[in-house]
Amino acid sequence: MIDLRSDTVTRPTEAMRAAMARAEVGDDVYGEDPTVLALEERVADLFGHEAALFTPTGSMANVLAVASLVSPGQEVLCESRAHIARAELGAHASIGGVTMRTWVDEGGQIDLPVIRRLFAPDMGPFFVPTAAISVENTHNFAGGAVLPLADLRDLREFATEVGTGVHLDGARIWNAHVATGTPLREYGAIADVLAVCLSKGLGAPVGSLMVGSADAVAEARVRRKRMGGGMRQVGILAAAGLHALEHHLERLAEDHEHARILAEALGADPAAVSTNIVVVDRPDAAEVVVRAREEGVLLSTVGPTALRLVTHLDVDRPAVDRAARFLATL
Repeated sequence: MIDLRSDTVTRPTEAMRAAMARAEVGDDVYGEDPTVLALEERVADLFGHEAALFTPTGSMANVLAVASLVSPGQEVLCESRAHIARAELGAHASIGGVTMRTWVDEGGQIDLPVIRRLFAPDMGPFFVPTAAISVENTHNFAGGAVLPLADLRDLREFATEVGTGVHLDGARIWNAHVATGTPLREYGAIADVLAVCLSKGLGAPVGSLMVGSADAVAEARVRRKRMGGGMRQVGILAAAGLHALEHHLERLAEDHEHARILAEALGADPAAVSTNIVVVDRPDAAEVVVRAREEGVLLSTVGPTALRLVTHLDVDRPAVDRAARFLATL
């Protein structure tokens, strides 16, 4: 089967498995796993922040990151199809007591004039105050769209002006970095706190990190334990992340090229595909998924008429060409 449902389906390479097998480990709840500490230090440095915290999932990293900025009863603003709003099962409300208001942009982009109108200052015990603005780069449900650095900087300037925080959901920030050449530190500079994922395009089996100030990460470490996320000899998993950062980052450009090939096969504009995700509108999306499975190609839907394809480490060029030949018959 050619699995294009998500970049989360990748399996560790033999080299990654070897790195995991030889990982030096300790008890991470005690803060004594040297491989975890090395991963956290490296990722924090990549983004120019003081500290990072290894988590089992991207959703947990996002919940911890948002909670570091938004207290119960306060709100975070985000785009209407943001992962934190649509794909984390209401965790920010149910766990963090956080409310959300959203702006709508078909391309998943920042709409600063609308954000300015949405922003609610603290006006006492009458209205919900805006404590943070969240952006997602790349934007999953907008087809892996990249947010321009200039827009992110404008948002940072506005947030500083009004005294609110910025959360960056950077689950696929690595793809944005490779697609645009923007240094990771430039992305880190626009956010108070980030969440980044190792188990999507980078191909690690498990793991994300919350990135931020030393104080925010220390507070998040307590929350992580409270949420059941305290892990022991987890350096085995952290080693996979370190290997991925060393060996799988630059190859993301191949995934982007493959996504454009698939988009063209579907009759979409390949130039509109920024990274490794293709989302096309098909009234028969559910039927296409069934037909594709019969042909050995796994696709997914992200809405009643939205068909999604995601390229990744486990789908090489021959597999992409085979999938494209089928897709061109639709």
